[in-house]
Amino acid sequence: MKRPRDVVVTGLGFCLPGDAGPVFTAGQLWDIASHGRSVLVQRDIAYGAVNLTPEHFGERLPEIPEFFSRHYTDAHRFGLVSLVEACADAELDLQAGDLSEAALLVGRGGVDSNVGVYLSLLNTQTDEATALDGVEMFVAAALGATPSDVAVVQAAAARSTGPCFTVTCGCSSAAVQIGNARRMIATGEVEMAAVTGVDVFDLALIQHGQQVQVGAQRAHEAMDAAAMPDLLASFDSLMRPYDRRADCINHGEGSATVILESREHALRRGAHLYGQVLATAMTRDGLDNPLATDAGGAQLVRAVRACLGDRWRIEQIPYVNGACDGGAAVTALEVNAIRELYGPDSSVLVTTQEACFGHHGSPIGCVGAALTLMMMEQGEVCPTANCEEPADGLPFDPVPGTRTRPLDFDYALSFNYQIGGVKHAILLGSPDAT
Repeated sequence: MKRPRDVVVTGLGFCLPGDAGPVFTAGQLWDIASHGRSVLVQRDIAYGAVNLTPEHFGERLPEIPEFFSRHYTDAHRFGLVSLVEACADAELDLQAGDLSEAALLVGRGGVDSNVGVYLSLLNTQTDEATALDGVEMFVAAALGATPSDVAVVQAAAARSTGPCFTVTCGCSSAAVQIGNARRMIATGEVEMAAVTGVDVFDLALIQHGQQVQVGAQRAHEAMDAAAMPDLLASFDSLMRPYDRRADCINHGEGSATVILESREHALRRGAHLYGQVLATAMTRDGLDNPLATDAGGAQLVRAVRACLGDRWRIEQIPYVNGACDGGAAVTALEVNAIRELYGPDSSVLVTTQEACFGHHGSPIGCVGAALTLMMMEQGEVCPTANCEEPADGLPFDPVPGTRTRPLDFDYALSFNYQIGGVKHAILLGSPDAT
């Protein structure tokens, strides 16, 4: 068997919440994350809104017929914009067919943005619908009523003949697709892949759910609280990962895309190399409660050790990009896993940037990998946003505050999880790491 090919990252694109407008580029992402700045808007609840305008979309995708684009959900728009931005960053021309043979892999953690399409179809009076109404409903259903919605429109935009599919694996979906892309490139199935993570946690749905929670609180208190961790957390204050005052989760929306290539393909076209995806691994907790998470962290440890194999050592990895959403269960999971991997008094840096943009589901896998590679390239670790008073007993340094920490490193880990037990780890390296 031939030696697996190196898999490098050459393009990063985003459609995420920002300050005055959406975050589109790696530079804009770095400006927010490196300062530990939160762009969450706090009204009734704290939420990360993209605020993508029709002008933003039209400037980047003017060739899409309005007949189709008027049926797009926010998930379609966010995903397409992040793909276009990633192509621009990688100096690839989507319209010229540079991605026509690439794998287009999409991660979708939820179906919030599809709800409107379902309801429209269900509420339509079929006996009153005209022929034109029927065509419109068919187009809307074909584009937006399936979890593969974003992959469908991306394949059309790229005029793709390569592999194209969606993985729905909760908040670890995009990370899982990065693993699929790495394997396809390493084995020679494709030369290039675009991995897009996109989710829309609908604000109205969250607000309605919080109202329902108030009525459910008494029943919850009568139950075993450990059986439903974090499900009744409030959303009306700011999330504070690794902070002793952490008491809530904030959600958001958006998309992120990562372009991966074989090293040979990237070098032939003179692409900039952000770094490498060296290995990935996914495990499950194996618990019988579908809502529970094993706070012991044993399966996360197993995923990390599967990434390392016999080739790398944990001592080579001074930085971990965590996926803590501010909830107690995920914090305990990461604390216990890091303690098992590094010991109780390690100097490893573990940060997360979820509080910058909100917990936005599937895009976290691409955002975490992208930011980690940028930190490696810059020689600086971004702080954990909103962490000002680190919790007692952390076996790692969460880099509190709003300033980066200098660190010269060539290897890093990035974590992602799904409700239901999935634990995913990505081992990342600098362009020349072996």
